[in-house]
Amino acid sequence: MKHKTIYLIRHGETDYNRQGVVQGSGVDSDLNAMGRAQALAFHQAYQHIPFAKVYTSKLKRTLQSVQMFIDAGLPHESYEGLNEISWGIREGKTPNNFDNEYYRTLIENWSAGHTDYPTEQGESPEQVARRQKPVIDLILSRPEENPILICMHGRAIRILLSWLVNQPLSAMDQYEHSNLCLYKLNYSYSTQEFTIEVANDSTHLLALVMH
Repeated sequence: MKHKTIYLIRHGETDYNRQGVVQGSGVDSDLNAMGRAQALAFHQAYQHIPFAKVYTSKLKRTLQSVQMFIDAGLPHESYEGLNEISWGIREGKTPNNFDNEYYRTLIENWSAGHTDYPTEQGESPEQVARRQKPVIDLILSRPEENPILICMHGRAIRILLSWLVNQPLSAMDQYEHSNLCLYKLNYSYSTQEFTIEVANDSTHLLALVMH
């Protein structure tokens, strides 16, 4: 087998997402009604894909987003390495004006290449990438698992996509994401390179928007 196809999704909506509350890795929230509807819509659209395995973070919003695939009998593994970035002391809070200034400075630093700059009492993008790499190495060491489904988190996905395609982490904000969007990746074992075939696709959610 020369290729591996990875379907990478972000978890469905939580009440914190809707309220603009910072979640990160320290807030283990559940999907809300919209998030569960998104999970159902994704399952209906992609249940025909013969996934060999499902991978999630340790946070239940990712597990709940793919629960229907697991209930259908697919093997599942979860890893802390796939968790969202830790936003430190601001997790669980709605950003105020002071926080907005803090995030703006943070993102500007990261965009300028200072990706070792951590959140306050949290993580830097470099630290997130370092914990992602062993999980991706493990996944790639299993070429017989093809295709696979991975459910992760917004900022973590931006970080992951950057280094998978050999871009600096400072480029991560070009990777847009929405709740239960899909990125489809192809990995070539011969060239050891990833290509992004589908980016931030949410056509499977169109029916939800109509209602």
